[in-house]
Formats: sequence, structure tokens, C-alpha cells
Amino acid sequence: MYSDNSRGFKIQLSQSAKMTDISAVELSIFASRVAAISDEMGATLGCTALSPNIRDRQDYSCALFDRQGRLLGQATHIPVHLGSMAYAMADLVRQMDWLAGDMVILNDPYMGGTHLPDVTMIAPVFTDSNLVGFVANRAHYADIGADSPGSMPLATRLEDEGLLIKPVRLIKAGTIDDQHWQWIAGHLRNPELSLADLQAQIASNQRGVARFRDLLNAMGEAEFDRRCEALQDYARHLAAASLGRIPVGVYRFTDYLDDDGQGQMDIPICVRIEIDNSKIKVDFSGTSSQVAGNVNCPMSVTAAAVYYVFRCLLPGQIPNCAGALESISMSAEPGSLVNACHPAAVAAGNVETSMRLVDVLCGALAAALPELIPAAGQGTMNNIAMGSSDGDGWDYYETLGGGSGGGARHPGLSGRQVHMTNTLNTPIEVLERNYPLRILRYGLRPGSGGRGQNPGGQGQVRELEFLSATQVCLLTERRRRPPWGLNGGAPGQTGCNQLDGAELPAKCEFEAAAGQRLLIETPGGGGWGAV
Repeated sequence: MYSDNSRGFKIQLSQSAKMTDISAVELSIFASRVAAISDEMGATLGCTALSPNIRDRQDYSCALFDRQGRLLGQATHIPVHLGSMAYAMADLVRQMDWLAGDMVILNDPYMGGTHLPDVTMIAPVFTDSNLVGFVANRAHYADIGADSPGSMPLATRLEDEGLLIKPVRLIKAGTIDDQHWQWIAGHLRNPELSLADLQAQIASNQRGVARFRDLLNAMGEAEFDRRCEALQDYARHLAAASLGRIPVGVYRFTDYLDDDGQGQMDIPICVRIEIDNSKIKVDFSGTSSQVAGNVNCPMSVTAAAVYYVFRCLLPGQIPNCAGALESISMSAEPGSLVNACHPAAVAAGNVETSMRLVDVLCGALAAALPELIPAAGQGTMNNIAMGSSDGDGWDYYETLGGGSGGGARHPGLSGRQVHMTNTLNTPIEVLERNYPLRILRYGLRPGSGGRGQNPGGQGQVRELEFLSATQVCLLTERRRRPPWGLNGGAPGQTGCNQLDGAELPAKCEFEAAAGQRLLIETPGGGGWGAV
């Protein structure tokens, strides 16, 4: 039973909470304290990391979980990181025997990760001898040991994408396991920088554990458990009420990836969304089987895209916890593009296929919620991975923003990271100070947004000059199929990659000599409404 009155919102808890009620003020404070721990973990990680990818681009995420591995709270970091952790954490928790002072590291996409450059660190939180929860962070490494600099190669097997770390205790009872530490170091191109970032992840979790214990000490374990259940009930109720406003029905959509980098073109992703009041079933039947290239993704990445889209439909005051997502179920054929099986390569699945999944989900929901769903955004992260050709060990990784889609009430935004990524750009000064690169142009791409009553946002233009021999890998999308418009709006322009004026494939690897120039023009967003 839930009620709203002038004295404040009161929540009648489930039987498992073993408590009569908790005031909205108390619950709001609790939710804010949980989120603040994640924020402080993120600040610690960002301030102590050394690589520009983590320190400056802030390509990392932090979250808290209860003892069962249910999401309890998170910072507003990277959607593809956070959604995949929320989906996979419960299974990870059940696989391990957790001891105080331990810290587990992993990046295996088929055991709770996303792709190999995303390294996850998990630490349990104990009071006396009782396990009460977990803190976790995930950060993207430009160097995870692939032969190709930037560790985003055009591979056809997972093992060729870098170092594969299955869940293992990197720290045992507060002490780093030197054997595991040296094993990781031995597989890296630039171990000094990457190991410093690992230390930053450890420090972030240590800060999270300390703040988690402060919260427990302030209210006691029993009260903490009650409020956790209250928070889940609250989110569950509000989410059901909000999602229950989506018209009952079945909604379908199909969109396509340009290619897989290995010759397969126009790869379909299909979705069927069934809305039955507050229950939502998302089915990806009809989607392509997994492909030779690395645009495959594990189910955890697919889940992240689903969670992201439906979370965007919920009011902002709903807590970011597991209860808000419980009404959503998903299915995808094992061995399909969006539920890939080992040894499929997945480096671009996390960054490119996740973006197309959002387009597909939004395309389906546009029929149900035409006033809420925008036209397609740029639909790609425009991944640039590069490093030295002569083996001196520098690695650089960047994603570039583009246009977001126009909507019924707003035009699209220009030059933004859209949907599944939420990173910053690498400042030009940082990039030129750390790497043998010179930025020649960096700005918006006029006319790239789709025309409409509310036009799509503009893409970006970035041109750089190589100052030494450099090995480069590009993983990009929307170079053949433009971001679609809605309600009569025009599509956005496709993106374009060029080396010294010659057009490059959307996904390619090449050697650039000193003095050559790479130009990336990112897609604009689709327009909404006929002009």
C-alpha cells in the first residue's frame, strides 16, 4: 500500500523489510548517501589515475550493491558500464567465496564484463564477520595487451583482443597477490601507466569500502538492511507506475549495422517489445547470428542498452537501484549478435552495437510514445585507437561525439557523446602533450543534422596530423546508413573517415607515416517533424 498526503510520502514495506514504514525524507537521505559514496569513488579514481583515457576522458564508472549483488546505487557515469554491471553482478557474487580485505578483478565479457579494455574491480564490505554488500568500479584501458595499439583491434577471436582476465582475487586479505600482479604486467604494452591505473581502481574501492562502513556504523546493520529493502520497494513501485503509462501493445523495429569489418554488410538487429501494463518483455528474435568481426556483444551489454532506454523513460527522482528494473525481462538467441558466445570477438560490440541497440529500441517505442522518443542520434562512438609503430609503448584511445536526434519538444544537441557513452573528450593540450599528434581542426560539422521541425544536432569534425609513424585502428558506424528521422524529419548525414583526403572504410587498420593527416567527420542526428 502506497499513499501520498500533505504530511509526506509514506511507504508500506514488503514483508521482507520487517518494518512498518519509512518516511520519504529518511529514504531520500539514504538514497543520496548511497549515491554520494559512488560519486566519491569516481572522484578518487579520476584524480589518482594517470592515463588520459581515465583521468581526462573519465571513462570509468562506480556503483554499490547489496549482499545479493542487487544494484543499490550508482554515480552518473557510463551507461554501458553501469547497466552491464547491474545485469551481471548477482551471478558474479554467487561464484566467489568472499572474504574481508579481498578484491576481485575481471574483464571477461562472458563472465560479467563488456569487452576486454573494460577492467572491473569488486570489493566486498563486511561488518565483523557478516557480508553486507559490495563496491565496484569499471575503467577502460587503452592498453590491455592487444597486439594492436589502443587494444581495439579488428580481431575475429576474443583471445586476439588482449589479455583475458577471468574473475580472480587480485588482493587477498588486504595484500596484493604478486603472482597475479606480475602476470597482468607481463601482458601489457605500457605496464607502468596501466598498473598505476589499476592502483587507482584499488584506491577507489578502498574509499568506497570505508564510506560504506561509515554508513553502516551510523545506522547499524539491521537498519541498513531495512532501508535497502525500502529503497528497492520504492523504486519498484514508482517504476511500475511510470512504465505502466506506456500503451499496452506489441512494438517492433529493425535497424542495421553497416558492417562487421570482415566483409559482412547490413547486419540486422530486430526487437519485439511487448507492453502488458507494467510488465515489459524485450525479445531480439530475428537478429543476425554472431559474425566473424568484433561487433558481437555479450548479453550483459544488450541488457545495458535495454536498461538505459527504459531508465530514460522514468522520472529522475526514482533511485538507480535494482527495483527500478525488475519489471523488464529480455531474451535473445544464444549465439546471436546480441547474445554472443565464446570465442566471438566483442571489442566493437560494447561501443558500436550497444549504440545500434538503443536506436532499435527507440525505433520500436516511437510508435508507442511519439511525443517522448527522439529521432536517431549519431549511432556510433567513432572509436579511434592508435599507438607507436616502433614499439615505444604509447597507446591512445578516444571516442568522438556527434549529433543527437531532434524530438517533439526540442532540437538535437550538437557535438555530444550520445546515449551509451558519457565520457568527456581528451583536451587538445593533454593530447598533444602526451602523444606525437597535432590537432589541426576540431569543431562542429555544419549541415550534418537532419532537417525537421526540430532538426538533428550537428556532428563533429576532427583532423589530426601524425608526428611519427603510428599504427591506427578505426571502429565506426553510420558511414553507410544514416541516423533516421521521425515524424517526417530528415535523416542526419552519415560520417566519413579520410586519410590525406582518401576515404577509409568504417572499420579499418593502417600504418600512418609522420606528416599524414586523419580526418574524422561524425554523423549528425536525425530530424523530428516535417518542415
